[in-house]
Order: sequence, then C-alpha cells, then structure tokens
Amino acid sequence: MKPIVLLLLLVTAVPIQAQEWGSVDKNKVTLKEISPVWEGCEGQKGAALAQCFNQKLTQHVVKNFKYPAEAYKKNKQGRVIVEFLIDTQGMVEIQNVSGADPLLQEEARRNISLIPKMSVPGMYGGKPKAIKYTVPFDFKTGKQ
Repeated sequence: MKPIVLLLLLVTAVPIQAQEWGSVDKNKVTLKEISPVWEGCEGQKGAALAQCFNQKLTQHVVKNFKYPAEAYKKNKQGRVIVEFLIDTQGMVEIQNVSGADPLLQEEARRNISLIPKMSVPGMYGGKPKAIKYTVPFDFKTGKQ
C-alpha cells in the first residue's frame, strides 16, 4: 500500500514543478514559449525575462550601430528589416535582410551577427526551441 501512496505523490507533484514550461488543467495542456536568456538576465522568469531580453537586444543594437560612411556621404537612407533566429544552441542565425540600400543591409546584418551566444536558448515545453525575431533598423542622415 505504501508504494501506491508514494507513486501518487510523485504524479501529483509533476504539474506543480512544470509550471515554468506550461500547465495542465482538466486534460488540457498549455505550453509556454520561454525567451532565450541573455547574459545578465539569469534568474528572471516569464514577462520579466522577455523584457530583459528585449532591453539587452536594444542596448546591443544601439551600442554597435555604425552608419556606413559611404552610405552617409551618398545620403542613403531607409528602413532595413533583419529576421533572425536564436537557435537551440543559443546562437544567432540570420534568416533574411531586406529593405533600403545594400550598404545599409550589410550594416544591419553585421550588427545582428555580433549578438553574443545566449546563456540558455529559448524553450518550449521544457525543450530547447529556435525562436524567431525581427528587428527594424531606420537609417536617417538628417540631410535633405
């Protein structure tokens, strides 16, 4: 009789521990996508983790932004969109770069490619998952 009681305790404890990746309610399983963990965001969970990721990404883009000199001289302006993944290893994989001038596209690609490896990759259902991001770059010279 005691082994059955222990088994029941273990089974009932699993959904409580699984709250980070999702929940189970009346035979319905809900899974959550969890943001990758940027260095310095360890210990954050849920919305705070996603907010920390976005803040670190914004800081990275601003810190590493350089207007290409040739494009600036020629008054090349416009919006460049970079689509990328943080893969299951926590590394950046650029999927697509579009918009504006090729010189501006190359700068946006360079900026995103400098994103460091994440401490922990994104997760879904408790397993590593590649997560897609889109970042717009607005290049403006301020010239007429």
